[in-house]
Parts: sequence; structure tokens; C-alpha cells
Amino acid sequence: MTVTVAATDADELRARFDAELTAFLDRQDPDWPDGAPRGVFTTLHRFVLAGGKRLRPLFCYWGWRAAGGPDSTPIVVAAAALELFHAFALIHDDILDGSDRRRGEPSVHRIFADLHARSSWRGDPEAYGRNTALLCGDLCAAWSDQMFHECGLDAEVVHRGYAVFSLMRTEVIAGEYLDLVSGVGGGSVASALTVIRMKAARYTVTRPLQIGATLAGAPPGLVTALAEFGDPLGDAFQLRDDVLGVFGDPAVTGKSILDDLREGKPTVMMALARDAADRAQSARLRELFGNPDLDAEGAAELREIIESTGARTKIEQMIQVRADTALAALAQTAVPPESRAALIALAVQAIDRRL
Repeated sequence: MTVTVAATDADELRARFDAELTAFLDRQDPDWPDGAPRGVFTTLHRFVLAGGKRLRPLFCYWGWRAAGGPDSTPIVVAAAALELFHAFALIHDDILDGSDRRRGEPSVHRIFADLHARSSWRGDPEAYGRNTALLCGDLCAAWSDQMFHECGLDAEVVHRGYAVFSLMRTEVIAGEYLDLVSGVGGGSVASALTVIRMKAARYTVTRPLQIGATLAGAPPGLVTALAEFGDPLGDAFQLRDDVLGVFGDPAVTGKSILDDLREGKPTVMMALARDAADRAQSARLRELFGNPDLDAEGAAELREIIESTGARTKIEQMIQVRADTALAALAQTAVPPESRAALIALAVQAIDRRL
């Protein structure tokens, strides 16, 4: 194993993840099948490397370090592989949600739908965009698996971490399905909390931490302790994400603040608003929330209802409680001081994102 100077700066680590992702994608270029259009490859190359917080690789790296693993190139590669899995999840999620923007740019299905329309090809541009994006997402999932296995760690070590990786994949897909079920059901607070735990919280924080720690040979007690930190922090992260989806600044978030409202996304915040709404507010919620033709004026009215019912205040309280719980759990966990400081900094970044 090649050991390098320990990196504690998040920006430096992000640069290292991006360098490994670039190198991996560049290695795929010569293997792209002859005669196959290169639009998928070039679009994914740009999508994977264009922005992103790299939270999942960062949590994986610091899970490794928390378990006593040294800074090294193989763990940076293994952690970066999670970003390819994240790309798969984002591409598919945008299809399911009908989101046309991601990271300030057109989403992948939108790119290919627009290409179809500009080219005056036969058939439905929207179907072409969705179907091509599905293939893009599938390829990212396959690449993630390949990059993880080729990270440079011993095969036995990779196999050990891959068990957690596989669990994470299953949870994300099950969470996506549960999200669909919740969207056509009542959308209770309890079901919304279950969705965010399975679909987002564990795959953002807990499982990456545990993948890194397991690769480093962490004892079961530490793996469990990292979940006690990661689960509430991941919940807080997704609750913040849902707030940003309605009240955020698109110039900062890179996403529209209309998508979640038009989709009728079954978030905890909306469930709280429905529960606290009076008769008139409930009627307006039924008319406006989930309306695909919702305009800016209707969205403003929905935001006013969310505020006036106290749902947004309640969400902020829930975020703070979960953040405090996570940090309290971390304080009781035996990890090196450098890892503790890095995990605290990541927790703050995950929760206190700008509106």
C-alpha cells in the first residue's frame, strides 16, 4: 500500500477524489465499443466531474481513518467509487422526480431529450431522454462496482467492505420504491421519515462511514457506534435538503424550487404542514401541492402555508435535535482526534447549507 501525507483539508481530499475519478473515466475511454455513439460516455464524464460536495467519499475516507487506517491512494480510490454510485442515484432520481435541473445544469434525461428534439429524430424526445438516462445511470452503477474492486486494496479487504456496499445499494433502491409508494398514499410523517432513512440518510452518511471503517478492519463496536452518529446526521442532512428544495436559492442549490412542489414529493415537512393545516389551508394544499402546472405564485402560496402552519419551524427543530444526537454519539466514540475533528466539520457542512 502506497502511503502519502495525511490529508485533513476537505478541499484537498475532494481534489484527490476528482483526480482518481478522472483517471478511472479516462481508462474507460479506449474500451468504449467501436461504432457505439459516444454521447453517453461524454455526458457521464462531464456529469460525474461537474460539481458535487463529495460527501459520501469524504465520510468513507474518514470512516477508514476513524478505524485507524492510514491515508493512502487505495482508500481514496475506494471512496471515490461511491461518487459513481451517487451519480447513478442522482440520474435515476431525476427521472423518477421529473427534475429538469441538477447542479445548475440540465439533468441527464433532459440533455438527451433536448438532443432528440434538436436533431428532429423520430419518436418521442421525452421517452428517448428517459431511456438513455436510465442506461447512463446503469453504467455509473457498473463503473462504481468496478472502481471499488480495482481500488488497490487486498481482495479480502475489498470483499469485507463490499458487503456493506451491497447493503447500501439494496437500501437505496428499496427506499426509492418506498418513496413511490408514499407518493400515492397518505404521506404520513412516519412514512416520510422511513423514506429518508433508507433512501438518503444511510447512503449519504452511515454506510459510507461503515464501508471505510470495515475496509480498515474496524471492530463491530465501532461500526455500530458510527451508525449511531451517521443515522441521525443523515436524517438531518435530508431534512435540510427537503427545506432547500422548497425555500432554497436555485443559484446555490442548482435545483428548481418548484420541482418538489409540482411533483408532490412526500417530505416530512409537507406531512407536518398537512397535519397542522386548517380547513382552508388543507383545501389549498390539495389544489396546489402535486399540481404539475404549479406556477411561481402558487408556489409562494404553498411556502406561506408551510410557514404559517409551523411546519418549517418544526423541521428546523428536528434537524437540530438530530444534529445534537449525532454529535453526542460521536463524542462517546473512541476515534482519533483528527478523525473526530473532520467528522464534526462534515456534520456542520451537511446540516448548515446555505438557503
